[in-house]
Amino acid sequence: MARDTEVTVAARGLVLGLIAISCASPASGTPRISAAVVESVQVVAGGLVAPWATDLSSDGRLFVTERPGRVRVIGLGAGGGLRPEPWVTLPADTRGGGEKGLLGIALDPEFARSGFVYLYYSYPVANGQTRNKLVRMRDASGRGVEETVLLDGIPGSGNHDGGRVKFGPDGKLYVTTGDAEVGGNAQDPRSLGGKILRLNKDGSIPADNPAAGSPVWSMGHRNVQGIAWQPDTGALYETEHGPSGAFPECCHDEVNLIVAGGNYGWPTVRGVANDPRFRDPLVESGALETWAPSGAAFATRPGPLRGSLLFATLRGQHLQRVAFGTDGRAVLLQEKLLTNQYGRLRDVFELPSGELLVLTSNRDGRGQAAADDDRVLLVSLR
Repeated sequence: MARDTEVTVAARGLVLGLIAISCASPASGTPRISAAVVESVQVVAGGLVAPWATDLSSDGRLFVTERPGRVRVIGLGAGGGLRPEPWVTLPADTRGGGEKGLLGIALDPEFARSGFVYLYYSYPVANGQTRNKLVRMRDASGRGVEETVLLDGIPGSGNHDGGRVKFGPDGKLYVTTGDAEVGGNAQDPRSLGGKILRLNKDGSIPADNPAAGSPVWSMGHRNVQGIAWQPDTGALYETEHGPSGAFPECCHDEVNLIVAGGNYGWPTVRGVANDPRFRDPLVESGALETWAPSGAAFATRPGPLRGSLLFATLRGQHLQRVAFGTDGRAVLLQEKLLTNQYGRLRDVFELPSGELLVLTSNRDGRGQAAADDDRVLLVSLR
């Protein structure tokens, strides 16, 4: 693979910071991958408080979680906008700030029939501690009702709570967790911390999970913030926060290809370790740079971006794109978009049109909020 080069592209007045990795020449049989161009960015809604995740209903409503415990609804298109009353307000634990609170959301693939909405949030327990749980609610006349707990007792802390919730192409519900600031949780198969979990829609455990009776799909994770499935292969990829602190304990944010039963090494190793006991990331930030990668999505619509992984970054303040080779492992191009233009970015979601929704996270206690933060941005790429 050729060395990294810095590229700057101007598109409709937007200056994009890109890191492009050169691809093999056409003579080698590997086509060149073109850098993405941002065609436009529009603000869909503003005035949110630390939005964390979003999903779109079949009737065109955009559901957005806010970490303080609110699920908000945004109408897309003419006459839409942010609705003043929350869909539901939950007793999420936000004591002392940090990363906990109301986090992930996923709508039932059969939402039009069932009205089911799945949510992941932190709650307080005895002695000032925190736990996380997965719940299901139902949409009734535009409000959330009937909270049902599907999975409880997930380790929680001020930081490293994971929280992404998504349905996979297999119809199963995937839930990401953090190590709750106890690294040993990630290597303990009995703990739900530091894992990717796989459940049936009713919260039961699929019979084909790696270990009978366990929701654990993969382990050895520090803090998984994003998951997405490649549209052509159905392969699962994740984004994961590496360690904080001074060199050499810093950074090593990761993008991993997830296999059932895989162990990804935290806290024994970090980044590319070449340790046969663990699976190495396909992409990592190295020891000197941190992205704090969060929500992820694959570009699925026909066009030059199809099959590219896109993920939001918090500390990095950019939207990153990774284009993989046909083997799903080789990195053909890696680039940064929207760099330092909208602050901390928490999630990215692909609309049926191929446009992207990007959530900012500048009112989370770690960013510098603009007057209209936090925002939902509509981004068009080509």
